[in-house]
Amino acid sequence: MQKSVRYNEGHALYLAFLARKEGTKRGFLSKKAAEASRWHEKWFALYQNVLFYFEGEQSGRPAGMYLLEGCSCERAPAPPRAGAGPGGARDALDKQYYFTVLFGHEGQKPLELRCEEEQDGKEWMEAIHQASYADILIEREVLMQKYIHLIQIVETEKIAANQLRHQLEDQDTEIERLKSEIIALNKTKERMRPYQSNQEEEDPDIKKIKKVQSFMRGWLCRRKWKTIVQDYICSPHAESMRKRNQIVFTMVEAESEYVHQLYILVNGFLRPLRMAASSKKPPISHDDVSSIFLNSETIMFLHEIFHQGLKARIANWPTLILADLFDILLPMLNIYQEFVRNHQYSLQVLANCKQNRDFDKLLKQYEANPACEGRMLETFLTYPMFQIPRYIITLHELLAHTPHEHVERKSLEFAKSKLEELSRIMHDEVSDTENIRKNLAIERMIVEGCDILLDTSQTFIRQGSLIQVPSVEKGKLSKVRLGSLSLKKEGERQCFLFTKHFLICTRSSGGKLHLLKTGGVLSLIECTLIEEPDAGDDDSKGSGHVFGHLDFKIVVEPPDAAAFTVVLLAPSRQEKAAWTSDISQCVDNIRCNGLMTIVFEENSKVTVPHMIKSDARLHKDDTDICFSKTLNSCKVPQIRYASVERLLERLTDLRFLSIDFLNTFLHTYRIFTTAAVVLAKLSDIYKRPFTSIPVRSLELFFATSQNNRGEHLVDGKTPRLCRKFSSPPPLAVSRTSSPVRARKLSLTSPLNSRIGALDLSTSPASSSPTTTHSPAASPPPHTAVLESTAVDRAGVESSPTADATELSPCRSPSTPRHLRYRQPGGQAADSSHCSVSPASAFAIATAAAGHGSPPAVPQLLQKRLAQTLRFNNTERICDKEFIIRRTATNRVLNVLRHWVSKHAQDFELNNELKMNVLNLLEEVLRDPDLLPQERKATANILRALSQDDQDDIHLKLEDIIQLTDCAKAECFETLSAMELAEQITLLDHVVFRSIPYEEFLGQGWMKLDKNERTPYIMKTSQHFNDMSNLVASQIMNYTDVSSRANAIEKWVAVADICRCLHNYNGVLEITSALNRSAIYRLKKTWAKVSKQTKALMDKLQKTVSSEGRFKNLRETLKNCNPPTVPYLGMYLTDLAFIEEGTPNFTEEGLVNFSKMRMISHIVREIRQFQQTSYRIDHQPKVTQYLLDKALIIDEDTLYELSLKIEPRLPA
Repeated sequence: MQKSVRYNEGHALYLAFLARKEGTKRGFLSKKAAEASRWHEKWFALYQNVLFYFEGEQSGRPAGMYLLEGCSCERAPAPPRAGAGPGGARDALDKQYYFTVLFGHEGQKPLELRCEEEQDGKEWMEAIHQASYADILIEREVLMQKYIHLIQIVETEKIAANQLRHQLEDQDTEIERLKSEIIALNKTKERMRPYQSNQEEEDPDIKKIKKVQSFMRGWLCRRKWKTIVQDYICSPHAESMRKRNQIVFTMVEAESEYVHQLYILVNGFLRPLRMAASSKKPPISHDDVSSIFLNSETIMFLHEIFHQGLKARIANWPTLILADLFDILLPMLNIYQEFVRNHQYSLQVLANCKQNRDFDKLLKQYEANPACEGRMLETFLTYPMFQIPRYIITLHELLAHTPHEHVERKSLEFAKSKLEELSRIMHDEVSDTENIRKNLAIERMIVEGCDILLDTSQTFIRQGSLIQVPSVEKGKLSKVRLGSLSLKKEGERQCFLFTKHFLICTRSSGGKLHLLKTGGVLSLIECTLIEEPDAGDDDSKGSGHVFGHLDFKIVVEPPDAAAFTVVLLAPSRQEKAAWTSDISQCVDNIRCNGLMTIVFEENSKVTVPHMIKSDARLHKDDTDICFSKTLNSCKVPQIRYASVERLLERLTDLRFLSIDFLNTFLHTYRIFTTAAVVLAKLSDIYKRPFTSIPVRSLELFFATSQNNRGEHLVDGKTPRLCRKFSSPPPLAVSRTSSPVRARKLSLTSPLNSRIGALDLSTSPASSSPTTTHSPAASPPPHTAVLESTAVDRAGVESSPTADATELSPCRSPSTPRHLRYRQPGGQAADSSHCSVSPASAFAIATAAAGHGSPPAVPQLLQKRLAQTLRFNNTERICDKEFIIRRTATNRVLNVLRHWVSKHAQDFELNNELKMNVLNLLEEVLRDPDLLPQERKATANILRALSQDDQDDIHLKLEDIIQLTDCAKAECFETLSAMELAEQITLLDHVVFRSIPYEEFLGQGWMKLDKNERTPYIMKTSQHFNDMSNLVASQIMNYTDVSSRANAIEKWVAVADICRCLHNYNGVLEITSALNRSAIYRLKKTWAKVSKQTKALMDKLQKTVSSEGRFKNLRETLKNCNPPTVPYLGMYLTDLAFIEEGTPNFTEEGLVNFSKMRMISHIVREIRQFQQTSYRIDHQPKVTQYLLDKALIIDEDTLYELSLKIEPRLPA
């Protein structure tokens, strides 16, 4: 029993009796003896906080007791075994559960116990923990600390009260003393007054001198004070304070306006609609009202309180302390998360409710309220979306003019950080649904619907118009001409590319989309992309000349239907390169996922321990990288912040390649690094993959099974010699011959299938044949085997006729000579030999990571491969290092191909970069270990990079200016509206297309040296102004009213044609000219304009209106097909908002990759419109008129002409 504890024996026996009868926990436990490592089995009973133990269950007197108050219980490891006993005894000891009770008294030995069952041990530990009253002791200690603290506060308050009492007494004494002194002074003054009256008056000259001296002293003091004040007014501190005060005043005005907008939303729409929903015939339900307005009323109450606090602070000006207001506001701003998250849904509910005529009529009545100022309900619902970013920008500006020693700087910085964190959370939640909304928008455009777009893993890549060429059986093209009008009309298709599917639709006269009945939905997992026809193929001879090398094929091989070919024509070679690059990139992701799922199977000794999607190490925040909740195209979390080194590491990661990450990186890498650094990283990955690739990447890419390794070592084999690779299952032979530039887009079986399909490697026809290897009939024990996965017997036992047909010789030049099949009548090869070298066999097994054209292999050949491929342990097929080197080479080629094909401007503007890439590719070609598909991919990239831009048939503005110099000028009256609209559209697109995407980075158009940094953006802006000035000048050139009215109607017609041509930049050029003050004030002229023209102009102005951040224009651009000319200023505003609102780097020096992703999204949208050109013929006579700057009148002259035409009316 415990020492220093007094107890009554009778009381102890009574407690032991209660423990045996009503104990919390009772049972047998083994207790370790103190003198030796022996265990004695006792019967234990726990009652309240006392633990009794008896010699047996029937014993009446306890053998001992322990007081458990203040003790702790924890599990103990099994003690080491003293000797090797029987196997059964050792297993029994290992299965027992040990735990120890530690007492809080000094010198008290711990109590070591064990039991047979783990569940029983856990119950004993839980019961002992409750009996120790540890929680009560902790709570008692906390209460005691609080009690001591309160006592200290009371004592402090007593001392302070005593001190104040003494101070009051001292003050009373001092007051009495001062009163007595005042009385004495008054008496002395009374005595001195008769003496002063008798004194002679002072000399007048002395008085004058004193007055002058007093005046001079005052003047000098005032002058000195004025100098001090003026110096402070001109000081940087005063200037900063003035700007700070101005920011505060502006914030108060903005907050007042925002509260007024919320007041209109709640009192003008929400509450009236609630009343309408409670009527007998409600036009809307209460649920819909709640869904539309969400928590708008709560937001209004919150900001009314905040606004009142701001006004109270302004009343105390110039002391402006705002930090405490934000401290009160911050905890309540979480209500914005719900509003922002459901904003899109609320707009959808509102759109559905508007289909009800009664509701639509009632809503228009509410919107006609003068307080709404012509704004719709959607506008008011959008205002809260921008409030949090507005606060962040305001605090950013406020901190820029707040000194570091200011009393509230730290509080403002804390408020700004909390708002930025809230903004990031809101952005992450909203971005999760952006992809789904895009897919649903496309799904609603399709009449038949498309269920695959409801899959959240489908990510939109691009859309555009392509021409589908009619085809006949076996994929042979029919003899059609590209210039055929019927082909352009009947074959035009609206195509949508997603990460897993390719949709082909036709557009009806009403604008609706219809999926093709056959081949409307193509699964990329069943497709093969053929970029260029094979010159040696009979069915495609001359197609390159017929179609101008603008065609590409997609060979579809569905598992349950006959194969067919889809032939598509792109408008230009740039467009074709963009489509094929994106399609190929989607496939690379599918193939990479398939490689991870299929190659590293359970029967393989080289396995991935945790699959990429479930491995937490891939998306774990670290000091140099931080992830968001949003998933990218590889279904791993997107990067939020990262260092440059981690971004380069992710770019060259061997495990996966994300399309959105690659596009974002290549669009924005200039902000945080240089092209030379990126190329140097790619070069290091290719030359030194084992030192350049981080260990964490290689650990996940390869992991060796320890159990299997031990078994092989027992057999006398090394782990390296025992690795196996799963070879591909049988594939069906393609019915079309494989072209030179074919890429295998997918695996022919589902990725989650145990029998996965890997692509077969390819080699060009000109490649040197490999050595034939003829293994022995039975391989030696130390030989590594290229095993084939088991195949379905139903597929093997197909009809002999079908097999004979499938075994017809394949003429594809991309098929290696040793893999081509012979005619049945030719020389028959011995069944015991196979003319496949080990390198070619490795290419077959690992071609899923390559770029080449995989020929389809019949099942019979697959069986022969599985039966006959044998090679010794010195072959590189068994070398893990060789696999990593080949995978690294494929990754470098993937990045370079995407860089060269989609970002060719980088190499056109940087010749040094171009030469370095050419040298790297030439070095890759000289690699003797290069696989055939790698060699072919390298040659394709080298060819695309080294060839001159001979196929660039696009017009340039300089060429148009040169052509117009030789043409005869036309006047406005002789040109039709159609000619003007087409040529304006052509000029606008030429200027818009010429802008390189690097000019959109860094807000160069807002800098002082903007003409040097962004010359093409400034040229676009100047062209916009020139066209707008030309429209205004042409109208003002007419002296009579009718001519001016006719000119206005003609320009409005031109603007409407521009709208039909999707030239919204031209629409804005014309409408902005018509809204100039010099033209808008001509009331007599506008009175002559027809009502139809005015209504049309209102419609055009509404389309391109800047209200709601160009909401209508964005919606229009989302639903129209390229070619399109958007208004560039809309995107520049978005980029400026992103640049101003978020920094490029965090305080820790990490790259803000979320910002890079937003910038890249805007740049990709701009480039999508740049890539598709108009098919409009250039007419020099019209463009000469449009580019003639002699017709342009400056703004001041225009207004003077306007005043002459219609003078101001007298007041």
